Amino acid sequence: MMEGLHTSRPAPDDNVEFRAAGDSAKGEFHCSECGYGVTIVRALPICPMCGGSSWEQTSWSPFGRASTLL
Repeated sequence: MMEGLHTSRPAPDDNVEFRAAGDSAKGEFHCSECGYGVTIVRALPICPMCGGSSWEQTSWSPFGRASTLL
């Protein structure tokens, strides 16, 4: 019934670190429940979109948001 449905999961050696609302943090994070993104320089909030309290830090790259115009 669910043929062809694939879910993305980290490889066994890829550890995903989750942070809780209220933790002191700095950087870009995404809510682990709905994906809402925030940039934090103090403490992680409760997610304003879904009320979730678990956050995953976004891996940052200086070219991650660069767009190319051809």
